[in-house]
Amino acid sequence: MAAKPDPNFKVVADNRKARYNYEIGEIFEAGLALTGTEVKSLRTGKATIAESYAHVDRQGEAWLVNANIPEYLAGNRFNHPPKRPRKLLLKSREIAKLSQAIEREGMTIVPLKLYFNAKGRAKLQIALGKGKKLHDKREVEKKRDWSREKGRLLRARG
Repeated sequence: MAAKPDPNFKVVADNRKARYNYEIGEIFEAGLALTGTEVKSLRTGKATIAESYAHVDRQGEAWLVNANIPEYLAGNRFNHPPKRPRKLLLKSREIAKLSQAIEREGMTIVPLKLYFNAKGRAKLQIALGKGKKLHDKREVEKKRDWSREKGRLLRARG
């Protein structure tokens, strides 16, 4: 196999269940409004975004809800609440697109990946997702199992 090119960013948290539970549509990259202790805690790499989601409020601002960034151990009284809502930094055109998709098409804003980019800024990869039904999940699992089995058979044969 060819080696993957080394990405220019450090992944802090990855939401692997999102691609299983949602049919992923358009993907956006959003900045995060964070405090100092949150950034230091993210650099240790212990954040989780598995149960989190994003929403757009009436003022036209996007927020990340239920993401867990644990307290920074050396932060003492300046520490942050671990599950506070965090503002997503997006362009107004992108926020309008997200809010329209939520209202009209019944989609959800799903966080996929939390990482530091090449400049050292914390970024969140979000996507518009439509929830999969149980039969869709089973079908995807069946295809994946068959492709693995096919690969095994071909290797054993030749």
